[in-house]
Amino acid sequence: MNPLLKVDNLAVSFTTEAGSFRVVDDVSFTLYAGQTLGLVGESGCGKSVTALSLLGLLPKPAGKVVAGQAFFQDQDLLTLTAKQRYQVRGNQIAMIFQEPMTALNPVHTIGRQLMEVYQLHRPQMSKREQQAAALEMLQQVGIPEANARLKAYPHQLSGGMRQRVMIAMALACEPDLLICDEPTTALDVTIQAQILHLIKALQQKNGMAVIFITHDLGVVAQICDQVLVMYAGRSVEQAPVISLYEAPSHPYTQGLLASIARLDRVSKTQLATIPGQVPSLEEQRVGCRFANRCQYRSDICEQQPEVEQVAELHTVWCHHWQECAS
Repeated sequence: MNPLLKVDNLAVSFTTEAGSFRVVDDVSFTLYAGQTLGLVGESGCGKSVTALSLLGLLPKPAGKVVAGQAFFQDQDLLTLTAKQRYQVRGNQIAMIFQEPMTALNPVHTIGRQLMEVYQLHRPQMSKREQQAAALEMLQQVGIPEANARLKAYPHQLSGGMRQRVMIAMALACEPDLLICDEPTTALDVTIQAQILHLIKALQQKNGMAVIFITHDLGVVAQICDQVLVMYAGRSVEQAPVISLYEAPSHPYTQGLLASIARLDRVSKTQLATIPGQVPSLEEQRVGCRFANRCQYRSDICEQQPEVEQVAELHTVWCHHWQECAS
């Protein structure tokens, strides 16, 4: 089976007053239809930038894709013209953004914003058909009294409701790929579980692939098939979700997993932490970028690690992965 999306050696550069820096460097992954890939890592590791670069939404002129390929259904997303990108965005690839209150327009009703998706991508539909389709999408994502919600403004809805509206807008054109950029971060645990269940149910119904961006490994365990762990703009480990949890082979992945609160731990036990902090753009190392925080570091870490095969579909970028995994 051919992959739906194949990203090879993606690199993104940002230009600042201090110079030009690679915020994403040599990232590769493959995604098949119906699969969910989790992009995991601390804030600032390049997860969102990776997704935005695929859609051509990097801030201009600061952000720029400087290397790599991203083949989606046999077309390289990174070489598309503005008109071609317009046809792909929202139609074949859709994105749910992190904060729905800033993603939705506060001065337009929910109905008008949802109908706009059909006006842009399904211009052959009449206004009545667009309104009926918008109502159906709100019902599909579980919004009660959907007809009344069409006339509501974003501030009149709760955070969970607004996020459901964003999901409805993203799925309106039945995309082949859905990118979720931390869609549950600002929601309480109960609403978060409902949103995750909704995304999974709609994915199974429509057969779409999902890229799920998060820093929460608990969420990853619930929803993802494959996981790509990123640190300071680079891939550090990629594996099926079960393999990653059972046999993490990078010290950073082990640190992330150790920091999760667990029910089987003694009450009030102090959570494990990773010493140090993510290097700034100016401080990024030539070799392994995690070396200054790693207990296994040695002189060889001054060289950039090559990809190592741990098991089937399980790869790691670490000089000391065998020592770490033992």
